[in-house]
Amino acid sequence: MEDWRNGGFGLYLHWPFCQSKCPYCDFNSHVSANIDQGHWQDAYLQEIDRNGARTPGRILNSVFFGGGTPSLMDPDIVGSIIDRIRRTWPTSNDIEITLEANPGSVEAGRFRAYRDGGVNRISMGVQALNDADLKRLGRLHSAAEARAAFDIARATFDRVNFDLIYARQGQSLKAWKTELGQAVTMAVDHLSLYQLTIESGTAFGDRLAAGKLRNLPDECLGADMYDLTQDICGVNGFDAYEVSNHAKPGARSRHNMVYWTGGDYIGIGPGAHGRLTLNSQRHATEAPRNPNIWLKLVRTGGDAETCGSLSPGEQGMEYLMMGLRVSEGIDIGRYRALSGEDLPASKVNGLVSLGMIETDGKMLKTTRKGRLLLNAVISELCV
Repeated sequence: MEDWRNGGFGLYLHWPFCQSKCPYCDFNSHVSANIDQGHWQDAYLQEIDRNGARTPGRILNSVFFGGGTPSLMDPDIVGSIIDRIRRTWPTSNDIEITLEANPGSVEAGRFRAYRDGGVNRISMGVQALNDADLKRLGRLHSAAEARAAFDIARATFDRVNFDLIYARQGQSLKAWKTELGQAVTMAVDHLSLYQLTIESGTAFGDRLAAGKLRNLPDECLGADMYDLTQDICGVNGFDAYEVSNHAKPGARSRHNMVYWTGGDYIGIGPGAHGRLTLNSQRHATEAPRNPNIWLKLVRTGGDAETCGSLSPGEQGMEYLMMGLRVSEGIDIGRYRALSGEDLPASKVNGLVSLGMIETDGKMLKTTRKGRLLLNAVISELCV
């Protein structure tokens, strides 16, 4: 059995356009006044056909429309893409089809049209539940609009994810406790809760470098916020199945689990990444980031992605880095089969003694303490 089958098979489609660029965002997103959605539809369908030809008969477990702001896409176009996907691959009986949405682009009729077109899960980028912080984050919606949009999503879809950012400027532990308490009462079955990270190349990154981004929580407060997040989500029935993701039983993001458990996934759209096993060799794919270049390449029959093979060491490292994010951890035998090497016993033992990881000889996983310092744990095991 090829290794990717342990994680399944997914499809990611990237819609690169937003109404505005948020100052913390380092995703491949662009603001454009003129978008010919028909041309984009044709390109997505063409890429689905191309990828289907090289992966015939695979059972597709998940589809994810990410961005950008995919809820700016015409629902008829989303429906046509889903229809082509179903014509191209057999799908699992419980296939998950997620569309990311921003509260400012939500209205009831539009959401019903997405549902009728085949979307069965919404991921809502709320990010904060008060107007002052939403303004600081560069969001266009208000807290009231976010709540109204979430109510529409909850009334239309059985599965709805709720994104929030914490460790924001000037945010206290008490304020986060109150806000998260509100969020868990609103949530349906899934919460994605991310600490604010300042990335270079973003507006926030530039402000930080210039000394103009003030009142960010220090590491100790950030750690306290993380611990509080685990506690509040846990007592409310949201299992911390991944570093930043919490779900009710049976409601994990199946698409993200394909990533985290080493499955194959196709990436379509500007800047989209993929991992694809062909002829028993795993490859990494990446599309050009510039939307106009990607669209032109696809429409003219050019090569719309680069594709390079991954060495055993690279495959093992990816499995380690992704697998330690989830609560079950990694299968030690699977790591050995992928990488051709054993994990360094002295470093494993050292991390166990520090309370960072646990192992029963078959599986290796991070503890709650270890997840808080995940990058350090991975760095230690990869050296």
